[in-house]
Amino acid sequence: MQMNGAQAILESLKRENVDLVFGYPGGAVLDLYDAVYQARFPHILTRHEQGAVHAADGYARATGKVGVVFATSGPGATNLITGIATANMDSVPLVCFTGQVTNPLIGKDSFQEADIVGITTPITKHNYLVKRASELPRVIKEAFFIARTGRPGPVVIDIAKDVFTTVLDYEYPQKVKLRGYKGDFTGDEGQIRDVVEALGEAKRPVFFIGGGVTLSDQTEVMREIVKNTGIPVVSSLMGLGCIPAKQDGFLGMVGMHGSYAANMAVQKSDLLIGIGVRFDDRVTGKIDAFAPNAKVVHFEVDKAEINKNVFSHYPVIGDLRWSLPILNEQLQGSGEDYLDRFAKWHKQVVDMDRECPFSYKTNDKVIMPQQLIDTVSGMVDENTIVVTDVGQHQMWAAQFFNSRNPRQFITSGGLGTMGYGLPAALGAKLGCPDKRVVLFTGDGSVMMNCQEMSTAADNNIDIKVVLLHNRVLGMVTQWQRMFYGKRYSQTLLGGKTDYVKLAQAMGMEACRIEKPQELEASLEKALNVKGPMLIDVMLPANEDVLPMVAPGAQLDNMVLGGAEA
Repeated sequence: MQMNGAQAILESLKRENVDLVFGYPGGAVLDLYDAVYQARFPHILTRHEQGAVHAADGYARATGKVGVVFATSGPGATNLITGIATANMDSVPLVCFTGQVTNPLIGKDSFQEADIVGITTPITKHNYLVKRASELPRVIKEAFFIARTGRPGPVVIDIAKDVFTTVLDYEYPQKVKLRGYKGDFTGDEGQIRDVVEALGEAKRPVFFIGGGVTLSDQTEVMREIVKNTGIPVVSSLMGLGCIPAKQDGFLGMVGMHGSYAANMAVQKSDLLIGIGVRFDDRVTGKIDAFAPNAKVVHFEVDKAEINKNVFSHYPVIGDLRWSLPILNEQLQGSGEDYLDRFAKWHKQVVDMDRECPFSYKTNDKVIMPQQLIDTVSGMVDENTIVVTDVGQHQMWAAQFFNSRNPRQFITSGGLGTMGYGLPAALGAKLGCPDKRVVLFTGDGSVMMNCQEMSTAADNNIDIKVVLLHNRVLGMVTQWQRMFYGKRYSQTLLGGKTDYVKLAQAMGMEACRIEKPQELEASLEKALNVKGPMLIDVMLPANEDVLPMVAPGAQLDNMVLGGAEA
Protein backbone atom coordinates (compact mmCIF):
# COMPACT_ATOMS: atom_id res chain seq x y z
CA MET A 1 0.00 0.00 0.00
CA GLN A 2 1.52 3.29 -1.12
CA MET A 3 1.11 6.55 0.79
CA ASN A 4 3.19 9.55 1.77
CA GLY A 5 4.94 9.99 5.10
CA ALA A 6 2.21 12.16 6.63
CA GLN A 7 -0.46 9.60 5.76
CA ALA A 8 1.78 6.83 7.10
CA ILE A 9 1.97 8.56 10.48
CA LEU A 10 -1.81 8.79 10.79
CA GLU A 11 -2.27 5.20 9.62
CA SER A 12 0.27 4.05 12.22
CA LEU A 13 -1.54 5.97 14.94
CA LYS A 14 -4.74 4.16 13.99
CA ARG A 15 -2.89 0.83 14.27
CA GLU A 16 -1.84 1.88 17.80
CA ASN A 17 -5.47 2.69 18.65
CA VAL A 18 -4.79 6.38 19.11
CA ASP A 19 -8.14 8.18 19.23
CA LEU A 20 -6.98 11.76 19.88
CA VAL A 21 -3.93 13.95 19.25
CA PHE A 22 -3.06 17.29 20.83
CA GLY A 23 -0.99 19.81 18.94
CA TYR A 24 -0.21 23.11 17.27
CA PRO A 25 0.68 23.49 13.57
CA GLY A 26 3.59 25.30 11.93
CA GLY A 27 5.61 25.42 8.74
CA ALA A 28 7.57 22.19 9.17
CA VAL A 29 4.43 20.12 9.81
CA LEU A 30 2.03 21.69 7.31
CA ASP A 31 1.95 18.51 5.24
CA LEU A 32 1.15 16.46 8.35
CA TYR A 33 -1.68 18.83 9.24
CA ASP A 34 -2.97 18.68 5.67
CA ALA A 35 -3.21 14.91 6.12
CA VAL A 36 -5.02 15.45 9.45
CA TYR A 37 -7.52 17.67 7.63
CA GLN A 38 -8.12 15.23 4.79
CA ALA A 39 -8.42 12.21 7.09
CA ARG A 40 -10.48 14.14 9.66
CA PHE A 41 -8.20 12.68 12.29
CA PRO A 42 -9.33 13.63 15.85
CA HIS A 43 -7.15 16.52 16.99
CA ILE A 44 -7.38 19.21 19.67
CA LEU A 45 -5.77 22.55 18.86
CA THR A 46 -4.38 23.98 22.08
CA ARG A 47 -3.24 27.58 22.30
CA HIS A 48 0.41 26.76 23.08
CA GLU A 49 2.60 23.72 22.52
CA GLN A 50 3.21 23.42 26.26
CA GLY A 51 -0.56 23.23 26.67
CA ALA A 52 -0.62 20.41 24.11
CA VAL A 53 1.99 18.27 25.83
CA HIS A 54 0.48 18.77 29.29
CA ALA A 55 -2.96 17.89 27.86
CA ALA A 56 -1.54 14.70 26.36
CA ASP A 57 0.06 13.96 29.73
CA GLY A 58 -3.26 14.41 31.58
CA TYR A 59 -4.97 12.23 28.97
CA ALA A 60 -2.36 9.50 29.45
CA ARG A 61 -2.53 9.55 33.26
CA ALA A 62 -6.33 9.45 33.31
CA THR A 63 -6.75 6.72 30.68
CA GLY A 64 -3.61 4.60 30.90
CA LYS A 65 -3.11 5.06 27.15
CA VAL A 66 -0.17 6.70 25.39
CA GLY A 67 -0.62 10.46 24.94
CA VAL A 68 0.26 11.87 21.51
CA VAL A 69 1.48 15.37 20.58
CA PHE A 70 2.24 17.16 17.30
CA ALA A 71 4.47 20.25 17.15
CA THR A 72 6.43 22.07 14.51
CA SER A 73 10.20 22.59 14.35
CA GLY A 74 12.32 25.05 16.31
CA PRO A 75 10.26 26.98 18.89
CA GLY A 76 7.30 24.64 18.46
CA ALA A 77 9.45 21.68 19.47
CA THR A 78 11.30 23.51 22.25
CA ASN A 79 7.97 24.61 23.73
CA LEU A 80 7.37 20.93 24.51
CA ILE A 81 10.45 20.63 26.72
CA THR A 82 8.85 21.37 30.10
CA GLY A 83 6.00 18.97 29.38
CA ILE A 84 8.34 16.21 28.23
CA ALA A 85 10.45 16.62 31.38
CA THR A 86 7.28 16.56 33.50
CA ALA A 87 6.18 13.29 31.91
CA ASN A 88 9.65 11.80 32.19
CA MET A 89 9.92 12.48 35.93
CA ASP A 90 6.51 10.91 36.59
CA SER A 91 6.91 8.01 34.13
CA VAL A 92 4.04 9.02 31.83
CA PRO A 93 3.87 7.39 28.35
CA LEU A 94 3.93 9.98 25.56
CA VAL A 95 4.91 9.95 21.91
CA CYS A 96 5.79 13.44 20.66
CA PHE A 97 6.02 14.06 16.91
CA THR A 98 8.04 17.15 16.00
CA GLY A 99 8.77 18.62 12.61
CA GLN A 100 12.33 19.29 11.51
CA VAL A 101 13.75 21.28 8.59
CA THR A 102 14.26 19.42 5.32
CA ASN A 103 17.13 16.95 5.01
CA PRO A 104 19.43 19.27 2.99
CA LEU A 105 19.04 22.02 5.63
CA ILE A 106 19.69 19.94 8.77
CA GLY A 107 22.73 21.13 10.70
CA LYS A 108 23.00 24.49 8.91
CA ASP A 109 21.25 26.71 11.50
CA SER A 110 18.32 26.95 9.13
CA PHE A 111 15.16 28.92 9.87
CA GLN A 112 13.34 27.36 12.83
CA GLU A 113 15.89 24.58 13.21
CA ALA A 114 16.67 23.15 16.64
CA ASP A 115 18.44 19.93 17.58
CA ILE A 116 15.43 18.52 19.38
CA VAL A 117 16.98 15.04 19.62
CA GLY A 118 20.02 16.47 21.38
CA ILE A 119 17.91 18.75 23.57
CA THR A 120 15.54 16.01 24.71
CA THR A 121 17.99 13.15 25.16
CA PRO A 122 18.31 13.68 28.96
CA ILE A 123 14.52 13.92 29.46
CA THR A 124 13.14 11.14 27.27
CA LYS A 125 13.10 7.39 27.45
CA HIS A 126 14.23 7.36 23.82
CA ASN A 127 14.15 9.58 20.74
CA TYR A 128 14.54 9.42 16.96
CA LEU A 129 15.46 11.65 14.03
CA VAL A 130 13.69 10.29 10.94
CA LYS A 131 15.29 11.25 7.61
CA ARG A 132 13.72 8.55 5.39
CA ALA A 133 10.01 7.91 4.99
CA SER A 134 10.57 4.17 4.81
CA GLU A 135 11.66 4.23 8.47
CA LEU A 136 8.40 5.69 9.79
CA PRO A 137 6.35 2.50 10.38
CA ARG A 138 9.19 0.78 12.25
CA VAL A 139 10.08 3.87 14.28
CA ILE A 140 6.48 4.54 15.31
CA LYS A 141 5.92 0.91 16.28
CA GLU A 142 9.07 1.00 18.40
CA ALA A 143 8.20 4.36 19.94
CA PHE A 144 4.83 3.20 21.27
CA PHE A 145 6.36 -0.06 22.50
CA ILE A 146 9.10 1.78 24.36
CA ALA A 147 6.75 4.44 25.76
CA ARG A 148 4.28 1.97 27.29
CA THR A 149 6.43 -0.98 28.42
CA GLY A 150 8.58 -1.36 31.53
CA ARG A 151 8.90 1.98 33.26
CA PRO A 152 6.76 4.16 30.96
CA GLY A 153 8.04 7.44 29.61
CA PRO A 154 8.09 9.95 26.76
CA VAL A 155 9.54 9.24 23.31
CA VAL A 156 10.27 11.96 20.74
CA ILE A 157 10.13 11.36 16.99
CA ASP A 158 11.69 14.28 15.08
CA ILE A 159 10.86 14.14 11.35
CA ALA A 160 12.49 16.01 8.48
CA LYS A 161 9.93 18.08 6.55
CA ASP A 162 10.51 16.35 3.22
CA VAL A 163 9.72 12.97 4.82
CA PHE A 164 6.06 13.98 5.11
CA THR A 165 5.67 14.22 1.33
CA THR A 166 7.87 11.26 0.33
CA VAL A 167 5.91 8.23 -0.92
CA LEU A 168 6.63 4.84 0.66
CA ASP A 169 5.35 1.27 0.42
CA TYR A 170 3.53 1.16 3.75
CA GLU A 171 3.56 -1.95 5.91
CA TYR A 172 3.16 -1.72 9.66
CA PRO A 173 5.38 -4.17 11.61
CA GLN A 174 3.70 -6.88 13.66
CA LYS A 175 6.56 -7.17 16.14
CA VAL A 176 9.28 -5.00 17.61
CA LYS A 177 12.92 -6.07 17.47
CA LEU A 178 15.18 -3.91 19.60
CA ARG A 179 18.70 -4.82 20.57
CA GLY A 180 19.02 -4.80 24.36
CA TYR A 181 15.36 -3.99 25.07
CA LYS A 182 12.81 -6.80 25.17
CA GLY A 183 9.94 -5.21 27.07
CA ASP A 184 9.83 -8.29 29.30
CA PHE A 185 10.37 -7.24 32.88
CA THR A 186 9.90 -10.46 34.80
CA GLY A 187 12.42 -11.09 37.52
CA ASP A 188 13.55 -13.58 40.15
CA GLU A 189 10.75 -15.13 42.23
CA GLY A 190 13.32 -15.89 44.88
CA GLN A 191 13.51 -12.19 45.68
CA ILE A 192 9.78 -12.22 46.46
CA ARG A 193 10.19 -15.28 48.70
CA ASP A 194 12.85 -13.35 50.62
CA VAL A 195 10.32 -10.56 51.22
CA VAL A 196 7.72 -13.02 52.53
CA GLU A 197 10.33 -14.51 54.87
CA ALA A 198 11.27 -11.03 56.09
CA LEU A 199 7.59 -10.31 56.71
CA GLY A 200 7.45 -13.45 58.81
CA GLU A 201 9.98 -11.89 61.18
CA ALA A 202 8.62 -8.32 61.16
CA LYS A 203 6.54 -6.78 63.94
CA ARG A 204 5.92 -3.29 62.56
CA PRO A 205 5.72 -3.47 58.74
CA VAL A 206 4.47 -0.60 56.58
CA PHE A 207 3.53 -0.59 52.90
CA PHE A 208 4.79 2.51 51.08
CA ILE A 209 3.02 2.71 47.71
CA GLY A 210 3.74 5.04 44.80
CA GLY A 211 2.81 5.91 41.27
CA GLY A 212 4.10 2.59 39.96
CA VAL A 213 1.05 0.84 41.40
CA THR A 214 -1.20 3.12 39.35
CA LEU A 215 0.90 2.97 36.19
CA SER A 216 0.94 -0.84 36.24
CA ASP A 217 -2.82 -1.05 36.94
CA GLN A 218 -2.20 -3.24 39.97
CA THR A 219 -4.44 -1.36 42.40
CA GLU A 220 -6.87 -4.23 42.91
CA VAL A 221 -4.05 -6.67 43.71
CA MET A 222 -2.52 -4.13 46.10
CA ARG A 223 -5.86 -3.62 47.83
CA GLU A 224 -6.28 -7.38 48.26
CA ILE A 225 -2.81 -7.69 49.81
CA VAL A 226 -3.59 -4.85 52.24
CA LYS A 227 -6.97 -6.38 53.12
CA ASN A 228 -5.51 -9.82 53.78
CA THR A 229 -2.54 -8.64 55.84
CA GLY A 230 -3.80 -5.60 57.74
CA ILE A 231 -0.43 -3.92 57.19
CA PRO A 232 -0.70 -0.11 57.47
CA VAL A 233 -0.23 1.85 54.24
CA VAL A 234 1.35 5.21 53.46
CA SER A 235 1.48 6.79 50.02
CA SER A 236 3.62 9.09 47.96
CA LEU A 237 1.89 11.99 46.21
CA MET A 238 1.77 9.92 43.01
CA GLY A 239 0.22 6.93 44.78
CA LEU A 240 -2.86 8.73 46.08
CA GLY A 241 -6.09 6.97 45.14
CA CYS A 242 -4.65 3.45 45.05
CA ILE A 243 -6.01 2.88 48.57
CA PRO A 244 -9.23 4.81 49.39
CA ALA A 245 -8.38 7.82 51.56
CA LYS A 246 -10.89 6.90 54.26
CA GLN A 247 -9.93 3.22 54.50
CA ASP A 248 -8.95 2.03 57.96
CA GLY A 249 -5.19 1.58 58.05
CA PHE A 250 -4.44 4.03 55.26
CA LEU A 251 -2.43 6.80 56.91
CA GLY A 252 -2.25 9.22 53.97
CA MET A 253 0.67 10.87 52.28
CA VAL A 254 4.16 10.56 53.74
CA GLY A 255 6.95 13.13 53.59
CA MET A 256 7.46 16.86 53.85
CA HIS A 257 3.72 17.62 54.07
CA GLY A 258 2.63 14.13 55.03
CA SER A 259 0.38 13.18 57.90
CA TYR A 260 1.70 12.80 61.44
CA ALA A 261 0.71 9.13 61.51
CA ALA A 262 2.26 8.34 58.11
CA ASN A 263 5.60 9.89 59.02
CA MET A 264 5.69 8.35 62.47
CA ALA A 265 4.71 4.91 61.17
CA VAL A 266 7.60 4.98 58.71
CA GLN A 267 10.02 6.09 61.42
CA LYS A 268 8.84 3.38 63.83
CA SER A 269 8.59 0.59 61.25
CA ASP A 270 10.92 -2.40 61.23
CA LEU A 271 10.10 -3.42 57.63
CA LEU A 272 9.31 -0.72 55.06
CA ILE A 273 7.92 -2.22 51.86
CA GLY A 274 8.26 0.27 49.01
CA ILE A 275 6.17 -0.58 45.95
CA GLY A 276 6.59 1.45 42.76
CA VAL A 277 8.29 4.38 44.51
CA ARG A 278 11.49 6.39 44.03
CA PHE A 279 12.26 7.30 47.67
CA ASP A 280 12.71 10.92 46.56
CA ASP A 281 13.88 13.70 48.85
CA ARG A 282 10.40 15.11 49.49
CA VAL A 283 9.49 11.75 51.04
CA THR A 284 12.63 10.81 52.92
CA GLY A 285 13.75 14.06 54.51
CA LYS A 286 17.17 13.48 56.05
CA ILE A 287 18.30 10.28 54.33
CA ASP A 288 20.48 8.87 57.12
CA ALA A 289 17.60 9.30 59.60
CA PHE A 290 14.90 7.86 57.32
CA ALA A 291 13.15 4.74 58.69
CA PRO A 292 16.16 4.19 60.97
CA ASN A 293 15.00 0.87 62.44
CA ALA A 294 13.64 -0.66 59.24
CA LYS A 295 14.84 -3.14 56.70
CA VAL A 296 13.81 -1.74 53.31
CA VAL A 297 12.03 -3.69 50.59
CA HIS A 298 11.92 -2.12 47.12
CA PHE A 299 9.62 -3.46 44.38
CA GLU A 300 10.75 -1.56 41.27
CA VAL A 301 10.77 -2.07 37.50
CA ASP A 302 13.74 0.24 36.91
CA LYS A 303 17.00 -1.24 38.18
CA ALA A 304 18.55 2.24 38.23
CA GLU A 305 16.25 3.23 41.11
CA ILE A 306 17.49 0.46 43.38
CA ASN A 307 19.83 1.89 46.05
CA LYS A 308 19.83 5.29 44.31
CA ASN A 309 18.45 7.15 47.33
CA VAL A 310 17.78 4.56 50.03
CA PHE A 311 19.60 1.25 50.47
CA SER A 312 17.34 -1.74 49.73
CA HIS A 313 17.88 -4.81 51.89
CA TYR A 314 15.36 -6.73 49.76
CA PRO A 315 15.21 -5.49 46.16
CA VAL A 316 12.58 -7.03 43.88
CA ILE A 317 13.38 -5.97 40.33
CA GLY A 318 10.60 -6.40 37.79
CA ASP A 319 7.29 -5.10 36.52
CA LEU A 320 4.63 -4.91 39.24
CA ARG A 321 2.30 -6.75 36.84
CA TRP A 322 4.60 -9.71 37.41
CA SER A 323 5.68 -9.25 41.01
CA LEU A 324 2.57 -8.15 42.91
CA PRO A 325 0.34 -11.11 41.90
CA ILE A 326 3.15 -13.49 42.95
CA LEU A 327 3.56 -11.66 46.25
CA ASN A 328 -0.17 -11.98 46.81
CA GLU A 329 -0.10 -15.70 46.07
CA GLN A 330 2.89 -16.34 48.32
CA LEU A 331 1.37 -14.39 51.21
CA GLN A 332 -1.87 -16.33 50.93
CA GLY A 333 0.04 -19.60 50.76
CA SER A 334 2.35 -18.84 53.68
CA GLY A 335 -0.01 -20.17 56.35
CA GLU A 336 0.44 -16.96 58.41
CA ASP A 337 -2.50 -15.14 60.00
CA TYR A 338 -1.17 -11.67 59.25
CA LEU A 339 -4.34 -9.91 60.38
CA ASP A 340 -3.97 -11.30 63.89
CA ARG A 341 -0.22 -10.93 63.92
CA PHE A 342 -0.17 -7.24 63.04
CA ALA A 343 -3.42 -6.25 64.80
CA LYS A 344 -1.67 -4.47 67.67
CA TRP A 345 0.60 -2.51 65.33
CA HIS A 346 -2.34 -1.69 63.06
CA LYS A 347 -4.34 -0.33 66.00
CA GLN A 348 -1.39 1.69 67.24
CA VAL A 349 -0.93 3.63 63.99
CA VAL A 350 -4.67 4.03 63.36
CA ASP A 351 -5.08 5.50 66.84
CA MET A 352 -2.20 7.85 66.09
CA ASP A 353 -3.96 8.95 62.89
CA ARG A 354 -7.23 9.59 64.75
CA GLU A 355 -5.49 11.56 67.48
CA CYS A 356 -3.59 13.81 65.06
CA PRO A 357 -5.35 13.97 61.68
CA PHE A 358 -5.04 16.59 58.98
CA SER A 359 -7.15 19.43 60.38
CA TYR A 360 -7.74 23.16 60.21
CA LYS A 361 -9.45 26.00 62.01
CA THR A 362 -12.33 27.96 60.48
CA ASN A 363 -13.78 31.37 61.17
CA ASP A 364 -16.70 33.42 59.88
CA LYS A 365 -14.60 36.10 58.19
CA VAL A 366 -12.48 34.27 55.59
CA ILE A 367 -12.66 31.05 53.62
CA MET A 368 -9.85 28.72 54.59
CA PRO A 369 -8.13 26.84 51.73
CA GLN A 370 -8.43 23.49 53.50
CA GLN A 371 -12.14 24.20 54.07
CA LEU A 372 -12.60 24.87 50.36
CA ILE A 373 -11.03 21.57 49.28
CA ASP A 374 -12.80 19.66 52.04
CA THR A 375 -16.13 21.13 50.91
CA VAL A 376 -15.56 20.27 47.24
CA SER A 377 -14.53 16.76 48.25
CA GLY A 378 -17.84 16.30 50.03
CA MET A 379 -19.82 17.47 47.01
CA VAL A 380 -18.39 15.15 44.35
CA ASP A 381 -18.64 11.39 43.98
CA GLU A 382 -16.07 8.69 43.34
CA ASN A 383 -16.48 9.23 39.59
CA THR A 384 -14.43 12.44 39.85
CA ILE A 385 -10.92 13.14 38.59
CA VAL A 386 -9.03 15.79 40.53
CA VAL A 387 -6.19 17.62 38.80
CA THR A 388 -3.88 20.08 40.54
CA ASP A 389 -1.25 22.58 39.65
CA VAL A 390 1.79 22.92 41.93
CA GLY A 391 2.21 24.67 45.26
CA GLN A 392 0.20 25.07 48.44
CA HIS A 393 -3.11 24.15 46.82
CA GLN A 394 -1.52 20.92 45.54
CA MET A 395 -0.55 19.87 49.06
CA TRP A 396 -3.91 20.86 50.54
CA ALA A 397 -5.61 18.80 47.84
CA ALA A 398 -3.37 15.84 48.68
CA GLN A 399 -4.23 16.24 52.37
CA PHE A 400 -7.95 17.03 52.29
CA PHE A 401 -9.43 15.63 49.08
CA ASN A 402 -10.94 12.18 49.55
CA SER A 403 -9.17 10.28 46.74
CA ARG A 404 -10.88 6.94 46.21
CA ASN A 405 -9.59 5.46 42.96
CA PRO A 406 -6.41 5.27 40.89
CA ARG A 407 -5.87 7.60 37.92
CA GLN A 408 -8.15 10.13 39.59
CA PHE A 409 -5.58 12.31 41.39
CA ILE A 410 -3.47 13.86 38.63
CA THR A 411 -0.60 16.17 39.46
CA SER A 412 2.98 17.01 38.51
CA GLY A 413 5.03 15.26 41.17
CA GLY A 414 8.70 14.92 40.33
CA LEU A 415 9.21 18.11 38.31
CA GLY A 416 6.64 20.22 40.17
CA THR A 417 5.48 22.08 37.07
CA MET A 418 3.42 25.22 37.59
CA GLY A 419 1.03 25.67 34.66
CA TYR A 420 0.51 21.92 34.33
CA GLY A 421 -2.99 21.76 35.77
CA LEU A 422 -5.28 23.52 33.30
CA PRO A 423 -4.16 21.71 30.13
CA ALA A 424 -3.84 18.41 32.01
CA ALA A 425 -7.43 18.78 33.17
CA LEU A 426 -8.52 19.26 29.55
CA GLY A 427 -6.70 16.08 28.54
CA ALA A 428 -8.16 14.12 31.44
CA LYS A 429 -11.71 15.17 30.56
CA LEU A 430 -11.28 14.39 26.87
CA GLY A 431 -9.87 10.98 27.78
CA CYS A 432 -12.61 10.25 30.32
CA PRO A 433 -15.71 12.14 29.16
CA ASP A 434 -17.95 10.20 31.56
CA LYS A 435 -16.07 11.51 34.62
CA ARG A 436 -16.35 14.87 36.34
CA VAL A 437 -13.04 16.77 36.25
CA VAL A 438 -12.17 19.35 38.91
CA LEU A 439 -8.95 21.37 38.79
CA PHE A 440 -7.49 22.96 41.91
CA THR A 441 -5.10 25.72 40.90
CA GLY A 442 -3.54 28.89 42.30
CA ASP A 443 -3.37 32.42 40.96
CA GLY A 444 0.34 31.87 40.34
CA SER A 445 -0.01 28.57 38.47
CA VAL A 446 -3.10 29.33 36.40
CA MET A 447 -1.49 32.31 34.65
CA MET A 448 1.31 30.15 33.26
CA ASN A 449 -1.05 28.45 30.78
CA CYS A 450 -4.19 30.57 31.14
CA GLN A 451 -4.53 30.66 27.33
CA GLU A 452 -5.93 27.13 27.52
CA MET A 453 -9.17 28.58 28.93
CA SER A 454 -9.79 29.45 25.28
CA THR A 455 -9.24 25.80 24.33
CA ALA A 456 -11.74 24.73 26.99
CA ALA A 457 -14.33 27.25 25.83
CA ASP A 458 -13.95 26.69 22.08
CA ASN A 459 -14.24 22.92 22.49
CA ASN A 460 -16.81 23.09 25.32
CA ILE A 461 -14.66 20.87 27.52
CA ASP A 462 -16.57 20.49 30.78
CA ILE A 463 -13.99 21.13 33.49
CA LYS A 464 -14.44 23.04 36.72
CA VAL A 465 -11.47 25.27 37.61
CA VAL A 466 -11.37 26.00 41.35
CA LEU A 467 -8.96 28.90 41.78
CA LEU A 468 -7.44 29.25 45.25
CA HIS A 469 -6.86 32.98 45.03
CA ASN A 470 -4.56 34.30 47.76
CA ARG A 471 -2.66 36.94 45.74
CA VAL A 472 0.76 35.41 46.47
CA LEU A 473 3.03 32.65 45.19
CA GLY A 474 1.84 30.55 48.10
CA MET A 475 4.43 27.87 48.71
CA VAL A 476 7.35 30.19 48.02
CA THR A 477 6.00 32.83 50.40
CA GLN A 478 5.54 30.09 53.01
CA TRP A 479 9.26 29.24 52.75
CA GLN A 480 10.13 32.94 52.86
CA ARG A 481 7.96 33.29 55.95
CA MET A 482 9.48 30.27 57.70
CA PHE A 483 13.12 30.37 56.59
CA TYR A 484 13.87 33.82 55.10
CA GLY A 485 12.70 36.24 57.79
CA LYS A 486 9.45 37.14 55.98
CA ARG A 487 11.38 38.78 53.16
CA TYR A 488 8.84 38.34 50.37
CA SER A 489 11.10 38.86 47.40
CA GLN A 490 9.08 38.91 44.14
CA THR A 491 6.30 36.64 45.43
CA LEU A 492 3.43 39.11 46.03
CA LEU A 493 1.09 39.13 43.03
CA GLY A 494 -0.67 42.38 43.86
CA GLY A 495 -4.21 41.24 43.25
CA LYS A 496 -5.13 43.54 40.34
CA THR A 497 -5.95 40.72 37.90
CA ASP A 498 -9.67 39.96 37.62
CA TYR A 499 -9.75 36.22 36.91
CA VAL A 500 -13.51 36.19 36.44
CA LYS A 501 -13.23 38.73 33.61
CA LEU A 502 -10.20 36.88 32.21
CA ALA A 503 -12.11 33.61 32.01
CA GLN A 504 -15.16 35.32 30.56
CA ALA A 505 -13.01 37.06 27.94
CA MET A 506 -11.86 33.62 26.80
CA GLY A 507 -15.40 32.29 26.63
CA MET A 508 -15.72 30.47 29.97
CA GLU A 509 -18.36 31.07 32.57
CA ALA A 510 -16.97 32.30 35.88
CA CYS A 511 -17.99 33.38 39.37
CA ARG A 512 -16.35 34.63 42.56
CA ILE A 513 -16.83 33.44 46.14
CA GLU A 514 -15.60 35.65 48.99
CA LYS A 515 -17.52 34.79 52.18
CA PRO A 516 -17.57 31.54 54.18
CA GLN A 517 -21.33 31.83 54.57
CA GLU A 518 -21.84 31.58 50.80
CA LEU A 519 -19.25 28.86 50.14
CA GLU A 520 -21.41 25.73 50.04
CA ALA A 521 -24.36 27.15 48.10
CA SER A 522 -22.15 28.93 45.55
CA LEU A 523 -19.93 25.89 45.05
CA GLU A 524 -22.90 23.59 44.61
CA LYS A 525 -24.30 25.85 41.91
CA ALA A 526 -21.00 26.42 40.12
CA LEU A 527 -19.93 22.77 40.12
CA ASN A 528 -23.16 21.82 38.37
CA VAL A 529 -22.96 24.37 35.56
CA LYS A 530 -22.75 22.63 32.17
CA GLY A 531 -19.53 23.39 30.32
CA PRO A 532 -16.23 24.89 31.47
CA MET A 533 -16.43 27.06 34.59
CA LEU A 534 -13.92 29.04 36.66
CA ILE A 535 -14.66 29.47 40.37
CA ASP A 536 -12.52 32.27 41.84
CA VAL A 537 -12.35 31.74 45.62
CA MET A 538 -10.77 34.49 47.71
CA LEU A 539 -8.49 33.18 50.47
CA PRO A 540 -6.10 34.59 53.10
CA ALA A 541 -2.51 35.09 51.96
CA ASN A 542 -0.70 33.91 55.10
CA GLU A 543 -2.02 30.36 55.62
CA ASP A 544 0.68 27.68 55.74
CA VAL A 545 0.60 24.06 54.59
CA LEU A 546 1.12 22.01 57.74
CA PRO A 547 2.36 19.58 58.96
CA MET A 548 5.76 20.35 57.50
CA VAL A 549 9.14 18.71 57.75
CA ALA A 550 11.79 21.35 57.16
CA PRO A 551 14.28 20.68 54.34
CA GLY A 552 17.03 18.39 55.62
CA ALA A 553 15.15 17.46 58.80
CA GLN A 554 14.08 13.93 59.67
CA LEU A 555 10.50 12.80 59.18
CA ASP A 556 9.51 12.73 62.85
CA ASN A 557 10.66 16.35 63.31
CA MET A 558 7.41 17.96 62.13
CA VAL A 559 5.89 21.41 62.50
CA LEU A 560 2.28 20.58 63.26
CA GLY A 561 -0.71 22.78 62.53
CA GLY A 562 -4.47 22.96 62.24
CA ALA A 563 -6.91 22.36 65.07
CA GLU A 564 -4.51 19.95 66.80
CA ALA A 565 -1.51 22.30 66.90
